[in-house]
Amino acid sequence: MILWLKGVVFNVTTVDLKRKPADLHNLAPGTHPPFLTFQGEVKTDINKIEEFLEDMLAPPRYPKLAAKNRESNIAGNDIFARFSAYIKNTRPENHAVLEKSLNKALARLDKFLLSPLPNELHEGRDVAELRSVRKYIDGDTLTLADCNLLPKLHVVKVVSKRYRNYEIPAELCGVWRYLGNAYNRDEFTNTCAADAEIELAYLDVAKRLSN
Repeated sequence: MILWLKGVVFNVTTVDLKRKPADLHNLAPGTHPPFLTFQGEVKTDINKIEEFLEDMLAPPRYPKLAAKNRESNIAGNDIFARFSAYIKNTRPENHAVLEKSLNKALARLDKFLLSPLPNELHEGRDVAELRSVRKYIDGDTLTLADCNLLPKLHVVKVVSKRYRNYEIPAELCGVWRYLGNAYNRDEFTNTCAADAEIELAYLDVAKRLSN
């Protein structure tokens, strides 16, 4: 997604992680993709990879993708942890509490998405209602903050529906607007795994609630 937004031409090669090719295994033993290699150096930390791409693929040739507002980088950062606890839970008595916790995390993201950023207030956009009209986390263009959050939010949506019959609450209009805008972007939809692949990946992770 980052490379696409940067305008870089790239090839995609899929591999079976259970039977990784030897050359892939030898590049970064004991780790799973994504990882990055450059001039013999291997980077396996997602944040380090993002920093590297932002530094190497820099203006004026490539667009800058860093968010302008610091808060945008941490918006929704607890959602995936709450989702993981929810989807891995096997105890029915904990189900409602964990679902409520996930809803609260999503509600905090919703509030952030509906709250105007400083530049929106400066521009006088929706000041009367104090409601943001931006498309994405940090404004009307996709940033690294979106590259981090959108894939996770999509996984939450797909997996929770499949294994818990859970849907993101309809009243969280900011979250739904955000997802809707993202689904209209090729940079996101064409770099997402198919829903069926995501469901299959979570087949052994999503625990059944014990009777």
